[in-house]
Amino acid sequence: MKLSSNSFVDGAAIPGEFAFCVPDDAHHVSLGSNRNPHLAWSEVPEGCRSFALICCDPDVPSQGDDVNQEGRTVPAALPRVDFFHWVVADLPATLREIPAGSFSGEVVPRGKPGPSAPHGSRQGINDYTSWFAGDQDMRGDYYGYDGPCPPWNDEIRHRYVFTLYALDLEQLPLQGPLTGPALRQAIQGHVLAEASLTGTYSLNPALL
Repeated sequence: MKLSSNSFVDGAAIPGEFAFCVPDDAHHVSLGSNRNPHLAWSEVPEGCRSFALICCDPDVPSQGDDVNQEGRTVPAALPRVDFFHWVVADLPATLREIPAGSFSGEVVPRGKPGPSAPHGSRQGINDYTSWFAGDQDMRGDYYGYDGPCPPWNDEIRHRYVFTLYALDLEQLPLQGPLTGPALRQAIQGHVLAEASLTGTYSLNPALL
């Protein structure tokens, strides 16, 4: 199976229109257009009954002490953890493309509604849900796609890995909240093929 995009080139930078935050000279960052990127796939295996999709940033700092703090940097050597930006289950087996902006077209404080999503699919909550949990103005359940917003003082560019899974089930038997780890667990033993596409993003002026 092959996964491609008209929105960015594999291994290259993701344009700001597909990001939650963009650089801002006065305030470090400002809110972006937050559109989901275009994705298309081919060479689907026989027996595919649905697709699942995950976008994960594996480069999120494991400790937040230095994140977005004036006069500090997030060191490149700091251990990193996964942060899920998009979790989708039950995309129909006939689907071959997700147009840019068809799942997300703006930043929605407190999160977009879910889990119902285009094409009869289900979207899970992404990790902005926990990130904003202590913010009175932004906290809520963040369903669907919310794009890159890495720390503006991080020494490394973050990677955003979009992975599409062809599954032998029409619907995943998921119980409880649909999260990235829950989806990864649910698809075990049901993956016929998978394909990935990686983009990079940074808000650090030294890396732009």
